[in-house]
Amino acid sequence: MRKLFLFFLVAAIVLTGSLPTVTNAESFSKGKKHAFSKQLKAISKKTYRYFEDFTDEKTGLTYDAVRMKNGEKTVQDFTSPTNIGMYFMSTVSAEEIGIISRDEAVNRIQTTLETIEELETWNGLYYNWYFTKDGSLMTDWGEFISTVDNGWLSAGLIVAGQAYPELNDQTSELVEAMDYSKLYDPEVGQMRGGYDVTTQSVTEHHYGAFYTEPRLASYISIGKGDVPVEHWWKMYRTMPASWDWQSQVPDGYTKTYDGIDVFEGHYTYNDQKYVPSWGGSMFEALMPGLVLKEKELGQNALGLNNQKHVDIQIEYAKEELGYPAWGLSPAATPEDYSEFGATPLGMDGYSAEGAIVTPHASFLALEYAPKEVYKNLKTLKDFGTYGKYGFYDSVNVLTGEVTEAYLALDQGMSMVAIANYLEDGIIKEYFHEDDIGERPEDLLIKENFSIK
Repeated sequence: MRKLFLFFLVAAIVLTGSLPTVTNAESFSKGKKHAFSKQLKAISKKTYRYFEDFTDEKTGLTYDAVRMKNGEKTVQDFTSPTNIGMYFMSTVSAEEIGIISRDEAVNRIQTTLETIEELETWNGLYYNWYFTKDGSLMTDWGEFISTVDNGWLSAGLIVAGQAYPELNDQTSELVEAMDYSKLYDPEVGQMRGGYDVTTQSVTEHHYGAFYTEPRLASYISIGKGDVPVEHWWKMYRTMPASWDWQSQVPDGYTKTYDGIDVFEGHYTYNDQKYVPSWGGSMFEALMPGLVLKEKELGQNALGLNNQKHVDIQIEYAKEELGYPAWGLSPAATPEDYSEFGATPLGMDGYSAEGAIVTPHASFLALEYAPKEVYKNLKTLKDFGTYGKYGFYDSVNVLTGEVTEAYLALDQGMSMVAIANYLEDGIIKEYFHEDDIGERPEDLLIKENFSIK
């Protein structure tokens, strides 16, 4: 009887594309988990179709975004280092899930590698925007070298090189040439936001907040040996309590790691302690965990904090704001692109006004709240957010207005998160198999946030 039930359950998904209803988190049985895995694989197939249809065949560079409006398609035929890195990891993910063959994955990545080996760079680091048709610099928005974007390209190269050893010499050479020391400020112990090639100057601001997406670039910089280990401890878990502009006065204590005093501060929301991100968005919190073993190795710090951010994101959206779905993170809007977050989770929290929810936030939460993600995706589908290339980028959950756009970044985050969930953290495994990913692991293990 149980086998017959599972047969009809899976058949229903295949025929209707719908998720079976889950009445509460505790009813996430083995049968429903199996069905959810089948659904995720189907979603990933559609999601990867974006990279198949909107990656230039000659250069292997993926369009930044595609918008649909009134039956017409508008493409943004330029790309960034982050998009390239996400394309590499999405392609590895597609092969691991069984969407494409190994030969196709290698050929796709090889095409892109041959292009980026010829792109214009600065100290081995890549500019923010290149045209996909020929790899020429797009200068409309300036000529900028972004620390965080280069970090994601490095991550993609590392993962591709470990997944396909025949590419390892190429990927390793490119990563080795990326000199992050040029973006490091030894006096402050933090990374600069980037370098403006036109004015030949680094940004005035640093990436000082630890729990944001640039922590991946910091980890890689340390793993390469471009910057010292002390950099990890020089970033702020919260800003010092005396800095009264931040959204809460933090509690906490000072602890010493590797000879560096660190203020292990935290905020509190409804009796839950957590280390804040800058804006309170899901991808600041969880995007680095697509490649870093934060859940596995950072059980007293980053992994624990990731869980708290997911829990609070859900509670804030559903209980405080009364939204029917959750997932607050920067996303495309009908007019443009905007930053959204669960405001209390940020040092200077982004607004949650506008009721804009993005599906990529659900996928990022998969390893921390799969049952809640299961239900949330069904709710989002009911809003009409599921299209030819998977989920559209956002929906206003109060008006029902869907932003019919696909972003390479968000498609990539979704692909990698699904692969990690279905294939036992495979993308993280590849990253940590490389010496760059393995060397700093102790930084993840030894820290204790003040949030238990």
